[in-house]
Amino acid sequence: VSAMHRVGSAGNTSNSVRARKEKRLTYVLNDSDDTKHCAGINCLALLKSSVPDGGDYLFTGSRDGRLKRWALAEDGATCSATFESHVDWVNDAVLAGGNTLVSCSSDTTVKAWNCLSDGTCTKTLRQHSDYVTCLAAAEKNANIVSSGGLGGEVFIWDLEAALAPISKSSDAMEDDCSNGIIGSGNSLPITSLRTIGSSNSISLHTTQSQGYLPVAAKGHKESVYALAMNDSGTLLVSGGTEKVVRVWDPRNGSKTMKLRGHTDNIRALLLDSTGRFCLSGSSDSMIRLWDLGQQRCVHSYAVHTDSVWALASTPSFSHVYSGGRDLSLYLTDLATRESILLCTKEYPILQLALHDNGLWVATTDSSVHRWPADGQDPQKVFQRGGSFLAGNLSFSRARASLEGSIPVPVYREPSFSIPGTPGIVQHEILNNRRHVLTKDTSGSVKLWEITRGVVVKDYGEVSFDKKKEELFEMVSIPAWFTVDTRLGSLSVHLDTPQCFSAEMYSADLNIVGKPEDDKVNLARETLKGLLSHWLTKRRQRYGSQASANGDVPSGKDISARSITLSRVEVDGNAENDSFVYPPFEFSAASPPSVITEGSQSGPWRKKITDLDGTEDEKDFPWWVLDCVLHNRLPPRENTKCSFYLHPCEGSAAQILTQGKLSAPRILRIHKVVNYVVEKMVLDKPLDSISSDGNFVPGGQLQHSAVGGDGSFRSGLKSWQKLKPSIEILCNNQASYHKACASFC
Repeated sequence: VSAMHRVGSAGNTSNSVRARKEKRLTYVLNDSDDTKHCAGINCLALLKSSVPDGGDYLFTGSRDGRLKRWALAEDGATCSATFESHVDWVNDAVLAGGNTLVSCSSDTTVKAWNCLSDGTCTKTLRQHSDYVTCLAAAEKNANIVSSGGLGGEVFIWDLEAALAPISKSSDAMEDDCSNGIIGSGNSLPITSLRTIGSSNSISLHTTQSQGYLPVAAKGHKESVYALAMNDSGTLLVSGGTEKVVRVWDPRNGSKTMKLRGHTDNIRALLLDSTGRFCLSGSSDSMIRLWDLGQQRCVHSYAVHTDSVWALASTPSFSHVYSGGRDLSLYLTDLATRESILLCTKEYPILQLALHDNGLWVATTDSSVHRWPADGQDPQKVFQRGGSFLAGNLSFSRARASLEGSIPVPVYREPSFSIPGTPGIVQHEILNNRRHVLTKDTSGSVKLWEITRGVVVKDYGEVSFDKKKEELFEMVSIPAWFTVDTRLGSLSVHLDTPQCFSAEMYSADLNIVGKPEDDKVNLARETLKGLLSHWLTKRRQRYGSQASANGDVPSGKDISARSITLSRVEVDGNAENDSFVYPPFEFSAASPPSVITEGSQSGPWRKKITDLDGTEDEKDFPWWVLDCVLHNRLPPRENTKCSFYLHPCEGSAAQILTQGKLSAPRILRIHKVVNYVVEKMVLDKPLDSISSDGNFVPGGQLQHSAVGGDGSFRSGLKSWQKLKPSIEILCNNQASYHKACASFC
C-alpha cells in the first residue's frame, strides 16, 4: 500500500496579472416551463384593444431579465411572446407610440420593441452609465419617453428620432444608439468610447459626429427612482434619494421647481392628466398630494406602515391605490382621507396597473395577481365597512398598528392569477463540477447537470444541507465555472482561461465509442453543445468551411488577432470536429440562453436556438469562436502537478522513490498502480527505467507511454497478468483502479 501526497507549487505568477480582462460568456438555464417568469415582477404595462371586442394585452417585466406579453381573456391569460435581450433585471416598462414597448434595466440600457412582434428587440439605447430604474411616457404624445437611473441621470427621448435607422451601415445584431461602441484592441474607427468606472458601470464619453442624443435633465445629485409625465409631455416630475420632487420641462431639460416634504427616498410618482396635481409615495411610508400650481404639498396620507413603492390612481385622480413593503394594498379617497385595506399577501408590492374592474399587482414573487377594483365607482368598496381615516403624520399609522387596531382586508384571494415558477434562491456547486444543487422559493431542492442544462433529480422539499452532505464525493476537479442566481435561475459564467482548466477521462463521462483514456475538456465540449445550433445555421448560410477567418462576410481575421493576444495551443487530443457528445447535449425543449458580448454593441442575451448563424466576433468573445471554430484553447499554466509516493504507515512495502514525481493534473490511478507494481515486482534500479515507463523521479510522466489519442499504448506486461493487490491512498482515502486522481 502506498500513499500519495501533493507537493504545493508556488505556481506561475509571472502571468497572473492579465493585461486586459476578456469578455465573459454566460449561459442561463431555463426551467421546463419557459412561458412563465421565474423571478419577481418589477413592472406592468397594459395595452387596451382598439376594437370593441378585441383582446387586451398585459406586459410584465421581471427580475429574470425578460418581458412577457399576456393575451387576456375572461377566463385566463396566455403568454403570447417573450421579449429577451436585457442581461439583468428589467426595472420598468411603458407603452409609447402605439405599438412600441420601451423597457429599462439594471444592465444600463433602455430597449425598444414592437410590442405585437414575436419579441425581437428593435433598438438598444445606451446613454445611461448605471442601472436604469424608471421610465415615464406621455399618454397623448406618443413620441416622448423619459428614463431615470442611478447616478442622478434623467434623459428625455424623442422616440421617432431615437429609433430611426443609423445612416452608417451597421452589422450589429440590433441598431445601437451609441453607434456601435467599440472595445479596445480593434481596428474599427471609434465613434464613442466606453470606460469602466470605479463602480464597474459603463460610462459613455460620446464623441459622435452622427447619431441621436437625448435631452438630459441635469440637476439630480443622487439616484432617481421615480418619474411621471403629463399627457401632453410638457411636464416631467422625478424623485429619488434626495427626498425632493423635482419638476422639469422635458422639451429642453430645464428645472422649473423643487418640492420638499418627504423625509426618505421617493419611490413612486403620478401626475394627473393636466399636470396640475402630483402624487408621491416614499420610503418614509407617506403618500403626499402636491399642487404644482401652488408649488406646495396640499395633503399627506399616513396609510402604510412601511415604504410606499407603488401607486395607481383612478382616471379622475379622486382615489389612489397604493402598495409597498408592508405587503398591503390600500385604496384611499384623496378628498375625504378615508382609506381601506383591500388585501395583504406575503410579498412586497412593486407596481400596480388599473384595468377596467381589476387591479393588476406585481410583487417580488414571480406570479402576477388581479384583485377586484371598481373602476367606475371606487367609492363602493367603502360601503363594506372597515375603513379608517388616514392621519397626516407617519407615526399615527405605526402607532395604530401597535395598538392592535389592524384593519381586516376586504379581499382574501385575487380574482385571477398568472402563475410564475419559483425562483432559485440557494445553490451549491458539487465537487464533480458538473452538478449544482439548488433550492427555490417553494423549498424544492433539485440537482442540475450544467453541461446539459437539465434537472437530473427533483428531491422535493428536503433539507438542502443534508442533501448536500449526502451528495458529497471525494473528487477534485478544478473550478472551471462560477454560478449565480440573481435572475432567479442558474447563470453559469465561463471566463478564459480559467474555464479550460478542467478535464475528465471519457470513461468517467460514459462516452461510448471514445477511447476511455481520452481526456475531455469540459468547457470546450460545453461551448460546442451551447453553440451547436449556431454552427449548423452558420454552415447552412456560409457552407461547410464556415469559419471566422475571412471566408464569411465578417471581414476580420480572428485567428491572427487571437494569436497576438495570447499564446494559443490547439487541443491535440480532440479531432477538430463539431460532434457533440451526449453529456454536453443541451435540451431543445427548454434551451438555455446565452449572455455575452463581442467587440461591438455591448452585452446581449438570446436563446441558443434563436441564434441565426450570422453572429460573429462583433457579438461573441474571440476566444469562444477560437475554441468552437478552430479547436484552439488558450495556453494552460501549471498543467503538471508534483507529488511524493511513499509506503503507507504500518505497511511493509519498501520505499520506492526518494524524489518528487510529476504528472498531469488529471491522471487515472491505474497508471500510478502500474508504476508501483513495476517498481516492486520488477525491482528495476531507478535510473534504468525504460523510456516508456510511467514516472521519472524528479521528472515527468513520459508522453511516449500514452498514445496520441490519450490511450495507454503498451500491451499487458507479464506482471500485470499476476494482478498484485495494490491500493493507493490520497488524503487517507483509497483511490480505486477506475478513479481519476486530479490535483487542484
